[in-house]
Amino acid sequence: MLTCNREALVARAIESVLGQTFTDFEFIIVDNGSTDQSGTIADQYAAKDERIRVIHKECGNIGSGRNAGLDAAAGEYIAFIDDDDWCEPDFLEFLYNLAEENSADVTICGAEGRVFEEKLTMSAEESVIELLWRRRYTMAFPTKLFKRELMTELRFPEQGAYDDIVIMYRLLAEANRIAYHGLPKYTFYRHEGNNSAWTSNHSLLTPEALDAYLEAYQDRTSYLCGRYPNNALLWQYFQWSFQISMVEKVARLNLKDCAVIAEELCLGLAKHREEFLHCSYAKDFEKEWFLQFV
Repeated sequence: MLTCNREALVARAIESVLGQTFTDFEFIIVDNGSTDQSGTIADQYAAKDERIRVIHKECGNIGSGRNAGLDAAAGEYIAFIDDDDWCEPDFLEFLYNLAEENSADVTICGAEGRVFEEKLTMSAEESVIELLWRRRYTMAFPTKLFKRELMTELRFPEQGAYDDIVIMYRLLAEANRIAYHGLPKYTFYRHEGNNSAWTSNHSLLTPEALDAYLEAYQDRTSYLCGRYPNNALLWQYFQWSFQISMVEKVARLNLKDCAVIAEELCLGLAKHREEFLHCSYAKDFEKEWFLQFV
């Protein structure tokens, strides 16, 4: 768990981990340069429970903090919890059993508000497709359990703020088997301090944030087209879908700081006009946006 300036919330997250029905775990807490009492709170818990190890480091991005935790980890599996969230008492047991029963490198549970009863066992490509459709699970690392060997082969990016979109699809692509059972075992606490809050709070959508996301989507498309060329149109569609959604958002919310980027996106999309409008994956409202803005 990475924590930074969450003194009002971090104890709840820690307590939810210490209350797990699966008790054979190491709990690594990385204090990512907190200037409040978050690190002290973590130390206090560590003094009472030998399973906890606290790492104090200078403030860095999420990727640098997670890499520090991974470097210290020795367990067979890796799970993540955010310092403002909490997990159900059987969170670890549920994901561990799912991994052992299905010989899976990655297992995924549901979260509050995203619940599905079915069980799925997927290949790497199938799991990436499901990830990008975002019907059952998302890019977020909590709700997932990973074989440690998988995590050590791919490092988190230590530049920028949006590590989930940069690395999650690669982790799934490298896995041999992925098991999913969508019962809710994790709760995301939504508030303005979330790193993903810009998706709902338009005031946080800066040109820098939008540029970073657009670059990540381009890198993802290139990677997936190279790895799974038979689905090249699908990978390209997901990039177009994000681009046209950002054009619509900039226009609808009158985000003047991002207007130049939106214009550039329109110029790029115009080169694929016929492909997009005849793409079987594109939704009707996306085609309407395309005709309106491009």
